[in-house]
Amino acid sequence: MAKLYFHYSTMNAGKSTILLQAAHNYRERGMQTFLLTARLDTRAGAGRIASRIGIGEAATTYAPTDDLLAMIAARLAEGPCACVFLDEAQFLTADQVWQLARAVDDLGVPVMCYGLRVDFRGALFPGSAALLALADEMREVRTICHCGRKATMVVRMGPDGQAVQDGAQVQIGGNETYVSLCRRHWREAMGDRAATGPDDPPTPQ
Repeated sequence: MAKLYFHYSTMNAGKSTILLQAAHNYRERGMQTFLLTARLDTRAGAGRIASRIGIGEAATTYAPTDDLLAMIAARLAEGPCACVFLDEAQFLTADQVWQLARAVDDLGVPVMCYGLRVDFRGALFPGSAALLALADEMREVRTICHCGRKATMVVRMGPDGQAVQDGAQVQIGGNETYVSLCRRHWREAMGDRAATGPDDPPTPQ
């Protein structure tokens, strides 16, 4: 039975790498896939999903006004498609998440979404919030803070090297802009507390 999946993490956890590997596995077995990515993220070039380790692939882009159910139905009309893979899922609107859910339920195609859970302020992205509510299965893609604990938060760095506390929720950037941290060190970076005690042992991965 087809399902809606949400693979979530913080920045630089390898989400795109996992997406590209999973899509490759399908094609290696003779099954076709449909790749989607956010139009506004052009860091790897327009219409391209790329990983920090150097692999990448062309993808169809989506904008907030696009009807993803219609896009997926059009792709299925062209020929068999075993799975839909969607990168940068945090940029989805709540309506688009419902469109993906309808594609799963009504068209019978699995949809795997990969994206961030929270923004630099610790707030859920609208797309991620909707996926947390509607996804049939959710899987955390883990990465670590500099202290060795699991990173669950991200800070946005300003030109002065300090954490930014205000601003637009969406600002495209990579390692030069965002740093993944555990909650304790995110709080410290955001001025919520000073880490005066010794670090706890790293959380087992």
